[in-house]
Amino acid sequence: MPTSPWSGPGPRSGCRNGGCSRRSRFASRNARWPGNDTFRRSSPACPAARAARGCRGPRTRWSVRWVIGWRPRPTSALLQVGRTCHLAETARTGIRDQVPVAYVLVPPGASAKTLAAEFARFLGIPLTHRMTQAQIMTSVCHTYTQAGVRLVMIDEIHRLNPRTSTGAEATDLLKDLTERIGATFVYAGIDVTSTPLFTGIRGAQLADRATLIDCDTIPARRGTSRPFRDLTAALEACLDLEQHRPGTLPRLAPYLHTRTAGRIGSLARLLRQAAITAILDNTERITKASLEAITLDHLAEDHHRPRYPASPATRRRRNGNSDGPPARAEPA
Repeated sequence: MPTSPWSGPGPRSGCRNGGCSRRSRFASRNARWPGNDTFRRSSPACPAARAARGCRGPRTRWSVRWVIGWRPRPTSALLQVGRTCHLAETARTGIRDQVPVAYVLVPPGASAKTLAAEFARFLGIPLTHRMTQAQIMTSVCHTYTQAGVRLVMIDEIHRLNPRTSTGAEATDLLKDLTERIGATFVYAGIDVTSTPLFTGIRGAQLADRATLIDCDTIPARRGTSRPFRDLTAALEACLDLEQHRPGTLPRLAPYLHTRTAGRIGSLARLLRQAAITAILDNTERITKASLEAITLDHLAEDHHRPRYPASPATRRRRNGNSDGPPARAEPA
């Protein structure tokens, strides 16, 4: 049985007050952050976190289905949903050596057999080239049931096209798995409502059996609340920097929202890289200057850059030359 990728870190070591090398301190703190269920406790992840609640109740014969439609970067939040369910199930049962959550990535152009092989590969089920699709399905359903899988997350579901013969067979395979495995199934994809996933007879069956959760980027404001600021404060509480001043990141929430366009993945990478840099250069704190020095992904950087180039007067003012345009040379 493989070790689950969502298992939490062990107890904190006593490296903070000395007694170990700087490299071990860095490795210990880098592995711990973010070391708690920040995204489950913060309000922006609540729509996605609802998909994880189905794994906490008693097991039943019938499975629950969710379809989560994301804007770009669905995997970051989906893995947090899986980690939340894993930690909740571990706390409920007290058994750490278990795999209550399964994560399957739909390969491009997936057929029914290759998709079934992906389910088997996650739990390390041995396969041979001579095995038929029915044999793989039987092995997968038996192993998942014996392992006590409570949540099955299927990512990149928008790659399936039920209009094609290959996509139709893969869609039928997923329908059979939901009936044979008593777990909550979460399908995640990008703009699933605009894809052929919900069209045709098979698409109508999926739409009739699943609940759609539309997740967008985190807004800076939602009524009287500030969900992005709350998420930033929760992430700051996870930092293990000795010289960092509490409240610095929440005050920078407007800047961080503009910098990351409200995307959880971009925000987590920005703060993680800033924390690693602060540990390596011995400053032990995050500032706006250190955040500015970090280059994010292309989508976030493209959003952060101005859409229109600055005028020549603005560029001269930024460069410290406010005396107006240079004088033209007199003709000879």
